Amino acid sequence: MTEPIQGTTAPGGTQPGGSFAATAVVPPGLEQPAAAELSALGATDVQPLQRAVALRCDLATLYRLHLQARLPFRILRELARFPCRSREDLYRGVQQAADWALWLPPDCRFRVDASGRAPGLSHSHYSALEVKNALVDWQRQHWGERSTVDLETPDLSFHLHLARGRGGPEAVLSLEGSGGSLHRRGYRAAMGLAPLKENLAAGLISFTGWDGRVPLADPLCGSGTLLIEAACLALGRAPGLSGPGRPPRRFALQGWPDFQPDLWETELDQARALQRDHGPQGDPLAPIVGREQDPSVLEQARTNAAAAGVGGWLDLQAGDVRDFEPPEAAGVLVCNPPYGERIGERDDLEQLYADLGTMLKQRCGGWTLWLLSGNPELTGALRMKASRRIPVSNGGIDCRWLNYDIR
Repeated sequence: MTEPIQGTTAPGGTQPGGSFAATAVVPPGLEQPAAAELSALGATDVQPLQRAVALRCDLATLYRLHLQARLPFRILRELARFPCRSREDLYRGVQQAADWALWLPPDCRFRVDASGRAPGLSHSHYSALEVKNALVDWQRQHWGERSTVDLETPDLSFHLHLARGRGGPEAVLSLEGSGGSLHRRGYRAAMGLAPLKENLAAGLISFTGWDGRVPLADPLCGSGTLLIEAACLALGRAPGLSGPGRPPRRFALQGWPDFQPDLWETELDQARALQRDHGPQGDPLAPIVGREQDPSVLEQARTNAAAAGVGGWLDLQAGDVRDFEPPEAAGVLVCNPPYGERIGERDDLEQLYADLGTMLKQRCGGWTLWLLSGNPELTGALRMKASRRIPVSNGGIDCRWLNYDIR
């Protein structure tokens, strides 16, 4: 292999102790809870960034994060980090970033995504193209043939990030370990009109502190994502495991040249061992109740819950939110009402929010409400004052995860 250029990390980003740098890409607003989750799963040197969390891990921890972490979209394993003050620096740095004879044989399909900027590299498409050119030129020089670029089903997915480091502009070349966004758990073939991504739902639940000991209810549950993610958390259903009746998920890292099958099986067994039929403290899970007026959407919620393996713990009811009756013991309410993105909805939604506020104050005294708001004017129709406002982004919409104490 060619000697690394000055400033380049060791091939594969691995240090003598077996650890390497990685980045977890997370929804905006979830950086802090994601950092806490990754630390709890064994990551070290964890640092929240913007829409990401930097960390270090070894292979066992990397496998564990892919199987058990609920909040990331993807986890990127750093291959190399090097100075990048020009297109030539990028080209040369990529060619020297790893042992490409090991990582990228000609029969291996790949794709490249890029973000950020560096001198002479201001457009992500052309930055990605420069990485591709460096890789296939190296292959031609050594084998006389090259890999195919495959945007849909690549064997390797590279990610280039250009930014200003401590010593000036630098490039970070990484590999994505999942082979598809980690927010897709596989249970949600059926979705409503405005689906909440699973990892965002899991992050929102983490802010509530709900642990299965008190009732959880969603009077506007839609296709059930908030309640399903909460139940999966309380019942130890690891998000990287397939639910009942579904084939095992295949991760891209299983095709990496340094993949360790025995270590992977150990982490799979540990993830499976987390599953339980009771709450984290050993007590029966408190009631989890959802309500949905649209029969077809309600059926989607029930289908999704069954596919996730938690259908037996969710009481999903048909009916209007105005008629919602909460469980007897006070607990936590979660809700993601519509934001009024479509023309002509405003008046109807103002009445919905007003009626929701009335119902909550009449029947849910002593409960805690967490509501995802993408429209502060509509939220005002609740006639309630939030005690906490957490900024998050839902599908590109600037939202607030609002906390209310209902009296």
